[in-house]
Amino acid sequence: MKLAVVCYPTFGGSGVVATELAMHLADRGHEVHVVSYEQPVRLDRFRANLAFHMVTVGEYPLFRHPPYTLNLTNKLIEVVEEFGVELIHSHYAIPHAAAAWMAQQVLAERGKRVRLACTLHGTDITLVGRDAGYFELTRFAIQRQDVLTAPSQWLADETASHFGTPPGRVVAIPNFVELDSFTVDPGQGARAALAPAGWKVISHVSNFRPVKRVEDVVGAFAVLRRHMPAVLALVGDGPDLPKAEARARELGVRDDLRILGSQQPQPILQASDLFLLPSVSESFGLAALEAMACGCPVLGYASGGLPEVVEDGVSGILCPENADTCLGTLAARLLLDPPRYAAMRVAARTQAERFSPGPIVDAYERALLG
Repeated sequence: MKLAVVCYPTFGGSGVVATELAMHLADRGHEVHVVSYEQPVRLDRFRANLAFHMVTVGEYPLFRHPPYTLNLTNKLIEVVEEFGVELIHSHYAIPHAAAAWMAQQVLAERGKRVRLACTLHGTDITLVGRDAGYFELTRFAIQRQDVLTAPSQWLADETASHFGTPPGRVVAIPNFVELDSFTVDPGQGARAALAPAGWKVISHVSNFRPVKRVEDVVGAFAVLRRHMPAVLALVGDGPDLPKAEARARELGVRDDLRILGSQQPQPILQASDLFLLPSVSESFGLAALEAMACGCPVLGYASGGLPEVVEDGVSGILCPENADTCLGTLAARLLLDPPRYAAMRVAARTQAERFSPGPIVDAYERALLG
C-alpha cells in the first residue's frame, strides 16, 4: 500500500499516534508519505520507505490569515501524483479530512482514484467540530471518508450522536504505546533533578489547552501537598500554562512546580509517582497510557474515553468530574498506603501491555486496506 499520512506535528496525541503508526506501517513494507507543516516531533527514526513532505505557506498581502487548508490540498495533490499514493489517511478532521476530500476531487478530474481515511482524535469531534463555524464542513468531510476510526468507543459514540454517523461506521481502534521506550526504570534517573530525596513526584503532560483542565491539576496537587512533600512536573506547552502557574501562586505551591516545557516525556514519567489527567472529554488519554507503561498510576475523572484505558482502583483511580479536591485526597491516600500503591504500579504496567503496537497496527492495516 502507498499512503499519505496527514497530521499535526506537535506533541499532541493525534500527531504522536499518526507518526508512530506511519513508522510501523513503513516497517511492514508499506510506502508512507507524512505530510505536515513541520517535521513531527516523534518522526525521529530513519525508514527506507518513509518520506516527509513539508507544506509551505506563501505570504500574500491580500490574505489576512494564510490559507493553510489550500496549501495542504495542493501538497496532497502533488504527493499523490508524483508517488502514486492510493490512500490519504487524515488524523484530526479539520482541516485535514476536508483538504483530503478537495484533493480527491481534483485528482478525480484527472482520472486518478485515491481513497480517504480519517482517524478522529477527540476535540475535532467534541469541541472544534461542534463550533458553528466548522460544524457543517466537519460533518461533510466525515461523510466523504471511505474509512473512519476513533481511539475509543466513547468517541465513536459521540461522533454518531453529534454528526449522525450510522452504527458501526466509526471503527474503534485504541491508541498504542511503544513499550520498549516507555518502560519502568528502577533507577528513576531523572528523579534527583526534579525533587529532593524523599519527596514525591507528580506529573502532567499535555498541550495545556482548556480541555486539559490544568487548573484542576494544580488544585489536586495543592490538596496532596498538605499531606506530604511533593513536586508537580508539568511537561508541554500551551495557552493555559500561565493559568496553571497563577493558580499555583494562589494556592501557595508555586515553588513546588517544575515547568519543563516541550520535551520527550519518558524520563519524567519514569521518575513520577503519580500522573494526573483531569480532563472531562479525553477521547483516549495517550499520555495516561504512556505513564502507565512507565509503572506510574493515573488519577483522573471518570469521563470520556479514559475509563477504557485506566482500570479504576486497579491501574489508577477515577473520580467524579470537577472534583479536584477529591482527586488530591485520593492521590494522598494512595501514596500513604505503600502496599496498595506498589500493587497499582505493577498493575499500571500490566494494563499498558494490553496496548502493545502489534495487534493495534494489525487493526489499522485491516481497516485501511479494506
